[in-house]
Amino acid sequence: MLAAPRSDFIVTDLSPRIGAQIDANISTLLGGRYAGEIRALLEQRGVLVFRQLNISDEDQLAFTRTLGPLVEEQQVFKISMDPKVNPLAEYSKGAFFWHIDGTTLDVPMFASLMSGRKLAPTGGQTEFANTYAAYDDLSEAEKTAFADLRVVHSFENSQRYVNPEPSYVDLQTWQRYPPKSIPLVWTHKSGRKSLVIGSTAAHIERMDFQQSSALLARLRDWCTQPQFVYRHEWTLGDLIIWDNTGTMHRALPYPHDCGRLMHRTQIAGDDPFA
Repeated sequence: MLAAPRSDFIVTDLSPRIGAQIDANISTLLGGRYAGEIRALLEQRGVLVFRQLNISDEDQLAFTRTLGPLVEEQQVFKISMDPKVNPLAEYSKGAFFWHIDGTTLDVPMFASLMSGRKLAPTGGQTEFANTYAAYDDLSEAEKTAFADLRVVHSFENSQRYVNPEPSYVDLQTWQRYPPKSIPLVWTHKSGRKSLVIGSTAAHIERMDFQQSSALLARLRDWCTQPQFVYRHEWTLGDLIIWDNTGTMHRALPYPHDCGRLMHRTQIAGDDPFA
């Protein structure tokens, strides 16, 4: 017998390789009935879009908890380039370059939820790249060549994209966060594999500097080909969830004084890099 079509939870793919839109109301999401399906969809599609959900902070926290534990029980983090709103605004400028959150941790966060509270007049789209699909499409020879490579990731490297001539004080601040060596190819608990690169990737261990830089740039270009990328054009009230373990992301430029504001919550991870 065919299952009856659902009217309270409708999933529509946004492209062949990444992204799905979910149509569901807030009460359905808070009920947790589809929490397991949402987590599975995150691994399959990388990014889930809820258009004009207009969720409150309280409901965003409650929805996040239906999907897993919050990162260290953090509350809503306000993403803004206004230092009066976001004291970390200067460091947040690294978000304009492709990255994966938590690459200097043993276990990175599983996913992030971000809701649009005030939009930029121009720019400000968010892009996501599916690093599962990008790995899957490598040649067998490349998969073999990359299997045992390790990459050193650092907060300092990501900040050099923003400030290539840091002061000594800047460097001291950045270097409070120690670098981390992790596999280039992340073998997940599920058995699937993805690439771990982005702006925090400083160099490949035991590889010539020029060769390392060239390979990291080539893999970034590979992962961010159009077939692996979803670009979200924000409308006010949208909510997005992305699988931080299987995608890279970045914000596109916008006027920093425009007041653009996103509210983010994060789900703790349970899948170590090693």
